[in-house]
Formats: sequence, C-alpha cells, structure tokens
Amino acid sequence: MTSARRTNNRWLVYGANFDVNSNSEIQATWIYRHDVNTGERVALAKPHKATAIWPQLSPTGDHVLYTRRDLHPSGQQIWLVDIEGRDDHELFNFGEQVKTTAAWFPDGRSIVIVAEHKTYRRLGVCNLATTQMQWLIDDPSINIESASVPFGSDQIVVSEAKEARAASFLLDPPTRAVNRLADGRFDNIVLIGPAENKRWIGQIFSSTRPEELISFSINSPRDFVVLSCAWEQTSLTPQDLHSAQDFHWQSVDGRQIQGWFYRTKAQARGTIVYVHGGPTFHSENRVNPEIQFLLTQGFNILDPNYRGSTGFSLEFKEAIKAEGWGAQEQQDIRCGIEALIGRGLAERGKIGITGTSYGGYSAWSAITRFPPDIVAAAAPICGMTDLVVDYQTTRPDLRPYSEEMLGGSPLTVPKRYYERSPINHIANIRGRVLIVQGMQDPNVTPENLRVVIAALEQAGVAYELLTFEDEGHGIYKRHNQKVLYQRLAEFFGRVFSQ
Repeated sequence: MTSARRTNNRWLVYGANFDVNSNSEIQATWIYRHDVNTGERVALAKPHKATAIWPQLSPTGDHVLYTRRDLHPSGQQIWLVDIEGRDDHELFNFGEQVKTTAAWFPDGRSIVIVAEHKTYRRLGVCNLATTQMQWLIDDPSINIESASVPFGSDQIVVSEAKEARAASFLLDPPTRAVNRLADGRFDNIVLIGPAENKRWIGQIFSSTRPEELISFSINSPRDFVVLSCAWEQTSLTPQDLHSAQDFHWQSVDGRQIQGWFYRTKAQARGTIVYVHGGPTFHSENRVNPEIQFLLTQGFNILDPNYRGSTGFSLEFKEAIKAEGWGAQEQQDIRCGIEALIGRGLAERGKIGITGTSYGGYSAWSAITRFPPDIVAAAAPICGMTDLVVDYQTTRPDLRPYSEEMLGGSPLTVPKRYYERSPINHIANIRGRVLIVQGMQDPNVTPENLRVVIAALEQAGVAYELLTFEDEGHGIYKRHNQKVLYQRLAEFFGRVFSQ
C-alpha cells in the first residue's frame, strides 16, 4: 500500500501491488476502493507497471486522481477514474519522459497541474467539465516544487525552493496575482492553509529553530503568532544548536555545488560528510538530530546537495541522469571535501562519510573509490552495495526509479550496474568501515548486507557491523538512534585519533 484516504467513513482508496481475486502479490500497483464497513475491495484501475502511487480521492468522493508510469521510467502521467471503476482514462500526457503531478481544488471540479517543461516546471489549472487547460505560471526563473489548494481557500499554494531553502506564495487563478511573503523574514516557510479572520497557518524552521507552526496575516507577515511553542517542550535553547552555513564549491566539470557546513563549538576532532538520501531530495537548513549530536561530539559536518538533488532547479535535479548513479554526483561530493581541505576547514586523514539509503550508497562509493586521505572512514546506513541485487530484491515500485537513474535495467545496461556497484570495488578499500543495517528493510534489503559481507571477507577487508532487528529502511526508533549516534561518534573518533 502506498497511500490511503477515507471519505464519509465509508471508503479507503489506496494503491497496492496485490490482486485480491487471486490473493497474490503482483508487480504492478493497482488502485483499490476498500469498504471500511464490509471489507469489500474493488480494483478501480489496473496500471501495467509498478510505481509508487498516492491516489487522491476528490472532495466530492466520486473520482480518483492517480499517476501512471507505464510509458517510461522517467515519465509520469495523470489519470482519472470514477469511484465505481468506470471511465478510467488518461487526463494529461505532456511526453513519455515528462513528470506531471495534480491536486484537487476543494470544489472537486477543477485540478491544479504541475508539469515539467524543458528545464523548469510550469503550473496550470484544468476544469474537468470542459477539459479546458490554462497555464498560469510558465516562468523558468520560478523553481516550482509542488502546488495544492487547501480546504477553505480558492488560492493555490505554490511551494518553491531557492538554493535549498523553502518558500511559498499564493496564486489567485482568475487574476494570476501572486502574493509573496516578505523575503528574509524566515529562513524557511511553508504555507499550510487558511485560518480564521483572514489569517493563515504556516510552518517555519531552520537549523537553530525546530519546526514550528505559526499563524499570520499574508498581507502583514510580521504579525505572526507561534502556535506550537517547541521551546517549551525542551531544555535546549537556540544557543545549544549549531547553525548551518552556506558552502559552495566547483565540481570536476565546473558545475557549482551547494551544501551546508556546520562548525563544532568544541575542539574539532575531524570532519564527517553527511550525505542525504534520495537522491531526489535535498538537505535543508533544518534541525537534524544526528548532525547536531555529532557536532556536540567535536566533529565538523559537511552536508552536500550534489547534482540530482531537488531544491535548486529541474535541470540540476536531472543532471544526475547524464551518466547515472555513482558517477558525477560522487565527484561533486569529493570536490566538496577537497574544497574543505583547501580552505583549511578539514584535515587529511581525519575525514569520514555517512548517510542513509542513497547516502549509504554514497558512503560505500567513497570508501571504495576515494583515497584514504580524502575519506578515512565510512559508515553506510542501509546503503545499496550491489545494484543488481538491490534491483532484484527491492520493492517492485522502486525498480522504475533505478531504471530512471541508471538508464535502464540490469538486463539492458549491465555494464553500468556492474561499474557503479561498490561491491565490485571492495578490494580498493584502505580506510575503515562500519556497516549499519535495518534487518526489516524492504527498500535496501538485508541481501545487500549479506553479499557485501561475503565480498569483504573474501577480500580480507576488516569491517564493523551494527544491525537493528526492529528497523526497516533507516534507523528511526529513539532507543536505536541513541545507540547509532553514540556508535558513529565512537567509530569516527577512534579512526581520526589513529
């Protein structure tokens, strides 16, 4: 199941790679209507291929919007089906390799669309009765990330990202008027929805300010009231947290890369590169408990937004596909480390790397490809080791993502899967390795762990191992995080002191 939503206490609508008639798992993701009273499950739509689907039931409860990726792993088309499973049809297809998203207006008669176009995304509105489409924003200078129309409003909330910072503005469909909050008031702000007395609810955050809900007036954003009172729930103060500083460098091909540099307030013991997952994701100026803990233990932190990250532009996000996973984006990370060394912010031999999921894969890539004076230690967390094994054992809906990022499947581009798999470069390891794995991980399955341990032992490469039987993809339970964070600090500290 990828998503669910209830209407009138009667139905759940969700996607699942399961055929209720044969009572068996399938590869494709079908859309189901589940009666919460009788348990009846009806397949409303049957896409041909597996993909992650978050179906959206209309506010009127009579139609479902959903996405398909039947045509190409890089594309995403919008489909519509009624609640009885009739008239299942494609609404929008702007190209086989073009991703499109859509969201309902509260009246259930119109939808807002965000579609890729050349090197940017544009935004439009469609009336389903007339199927008339109108583009409201077609501007390469606006980095649209998403759009929605919250209940209680007829305004479109547009979320954009500027250099990995979150921003939002309101768009009035009839007039196309844009209402922006005053720039610089908050490091990051996300609009959520309208409140009483013409006020709005939003979320603000930064690396020294936990996520908080605020109430404010759009026309007078300085008139805001904090609703969540996060500081009342902790003994910490803003002075206890470490601020994220913009850090820029040039990669091997001249591309400019941004990341966040955190400087410890203690005596520096070394530097840890913390690589975000995804890779279709980005690190923000936001409180990260793992980073903040490692800073208190005397480590400086570099948190890079390598090519392929969101938060900058569509062109930047798509750039990772030019050569696929394990190529230029890993050089972006290496160049960031070298920039730290060149500016006197890191010391050779005292640099480590960690991250979860794709960050774990990046940690494996670094320790198997970079010299030990660039990366002396790696702690991959739930990271892919053999991309063929990962493709074969992961969730079916994630395989199209691997195909998109690597340019095909292991059958169509076997050389690329081999070259980019860290397991095939184990003999190059000269640094230290701590492997971390959730043993219930459905994404990067423990089979990745089994095969890499066999390869390490065959090559005579020493390693340390930390597993969590009750964790899946990532280490999220508080008692496990305490163990993980302490182990990471001990591991990197020991390596850097040698």
